[in-house]
Amino acid sequence: MSRFCVEQGMDILKSIIVDAISFKTKTVNNATADKKWVVVDAEGQTLGRFASKVAMILRGKHKPSFTPNSDCGDNVIIINADKVKLSGKKWAQKEYISHSGYPGGQKRITPKELIQKKPYALVEKAVKGMLPKNRIGADLYRNLFVYAGTDHPHAAQKPEKIELN
Repeated sequence: MSRFCVEQGMDILKSIIVDAISFKTKTVNNATADKKWVVVDAEGQTLGRFASKVAMILRGKHKPSFTPNSDCGDNVIIINADKVKLSGKKWAQKEYISHSGYPGGQKRITPKELIQKKPYALVEKAVKGMLPKNRIGADLYRNLFVYAGTDHPHAAQKPEKIELN
């Protein structure tokens, strides 16, 4: 075998090794995640479709660096939560059921009653139901901030406004 063939073979081997190193999958953890602050307006949005899009942003599935076992999503501020829409007769017929743990402790509340008591709770419940039911889901839920009006106390974080439609 000639010296030229050996050198050429070594060059090919080096290029294969360099390519293998550059194509490694990078995983993101809580420390290396690129988290942003975003503001989303819920006015006129249908509740379920809106909540699923917000849950996707909270989870980080819209990013190319998505890692399922870490909190790599953005912090989401929802404004105008009291102006969300429900289709059909859901305002009167849909029920949220809770139980105190005592006999006869079951409570039922409709969205119409819930939005009168806590205008932000309807959106919070919908988004929380679309997050994972584990520790990561609990951590992601802490990144959600819902407000009934247009004002929010997170101006210092310089959130960017995004349109979901």
